[in-house]
Amino acid sequence: MYSMLRWPLRLLTLGRSRENSALSIAIQQPKGTYINKMDGKRALIVLAPGAEEMEFTIAADVLRRAGIIVTVAGLEGSEPVKCSRDVMIVPDKSLEDAVTEQVYDVIVLPGGLGGSTAMSNSKAVGELLQKQESAGRLIAAICAAPTALAKHGIATGKSLTSYPAMKPQLVEKYCYVDDQNVVQDGNLITSRGPGTAYEFALKISEQLAGTAKAQEVAKAMLLSYN
Repeated sequence: MYSMLRWPLRLLTLGRSRENSALSIAIQQPKGTYINKMDGKRALIVLAPGAEEMEFTIAADVLRRAGIIVTVAGLEGSEPVKCSRDVMIVPDKSLEDAVTEQVYDVIVLPGGLGGSTAMSNSKAVGELLQKQESAGRLIAAICAAPTALAKHGIATGKSLTSYPAMKPQLVEKYCYVDDQNVVQDGNLITSRGPGTAYEFALKISEQLAGTAKAQEVAKAMLLSYN
């Protein structure tokens, strides 16, 4: 069974095929622009095959709620991307086009073992992260995605966290943190997995839009954020 999420979000429709009972989902964004954009702050989320869809979707949604302009960039192009649980997501554009057109205040790497492996093996991702780090701009990675940072030599020596099973791949290059859901060390933000994705996204939102805005977004979602 496949679900299709089209990004940016528009209108939610649900339906079942006459041929089978598979549920199809199409979500589109209302016409017009988002309200209260945070001074043009921009986020790029890299969407690779095998990405963890909860971590991707929560990050994109929460950042947009905070007024941040989010671009979803397909690692392998602009075609639909099959995520770790067979959800299909349509990126805004290819990573190649996205990095050519714009500079971003934060680069966000969702986890998922397949997606993280693909990003680890991508020369384009490595070059993007190296430029982002050199410019002193934010990099954020969750779950297995910090392994892509290690592969590309990003933020070596800093404190970070990840999905617990990834720890052996990270402890030699980083100051690994076991007991925090989200770790920030300078311009690096990392987190542990699907269950910490809201905290992760709110931390990014706080850095780009301010604490008050992050708390406002959290409250509207019935979450607390201090």
